[in-house]
Amino acid sequence: MICRLWRGWTSRENAASYEELLRGTIIPGIEARAIPGFRHIDMMRRPLGEEVEFATIMWFDDLAAIEAFVGEDAQVAHVPASARAVLARFDERAIHYEVFDRREQAA
Repeated sequence: MICRLWRGWTSRENAASYEELLRGTIIPGIEARAIPGFRHIDMMRRPLGEEVEFATIMWFDDLAAIEAFVGEDAQVAHVPASARAVLARFDERAIHYEVFDRREQAA
């Protein structure tokens, strides 16, 4: 299992628009591709002064699944033009971590 971490920052004024874009367009578009080995995505946000930071963690079976998502350069960020229009800045490259242990907790 590999988790893929990416971050982007936007103004407080654009934060709701970006969140709506993520929830309504970007993530559903990724899910519609039915990428083999893509397991799930976590979306997070936090206020940072005048900005809001967004982070996504995507979970994949292996590097081949990530390459099916973004291409041969697995670290390149996937940032559609619509997202670039509201983000002030973003990570140009994603970070990948090999998940060597995952412990589900009882509810």
